[in-house]
Amino acid sequence: MREPLPADMFDELCPSSLNPIRFGDKWAPLIIRCLEGGPRRFSELRVPLRRVTPKVLTASLRALERDGFVERTVYPGSLPRVEYALTPLGRSLLGPLEVACAWAGEHWEELLDAREAYEGGEERRRAG
Repeated sequence: MREPLPADMFDELCPSSLNPIRFGDKWAPLIIRCLEGGPRRFSELRVPLRRVTPKVLTASLRALERDGFVERTVYPGSLPRVEYALTPLGRSLLGPLEVACAWAGEHWEELLDAREAYEGGEERRRAG
């Protein structure tokens, strides 16, 4: 039996949300991290990825599958079961993803300051 994914795996203060390096779409790196420990069902992915709508999660999984990073396996039965797993190509992203997350963690304050400054400027630009 697999250990469940922690619900707080990606809390609001997770450096991954500030990572400027994109591995697919906004949610792809988080999905890849969720699949790092082995195959997962959609409902298992929804626990730590609760901020992602089911529609967007489905689209992200399909894009990762299309690009060869994730494989989708359907297990037939009276209640078919679907699992998602990283392919060898997807696993090859774990190292670069770890480096990118570490970089975002080291530059957390700078990234937040830059976003705050930009958003403050946006408000002034709209008002002007």
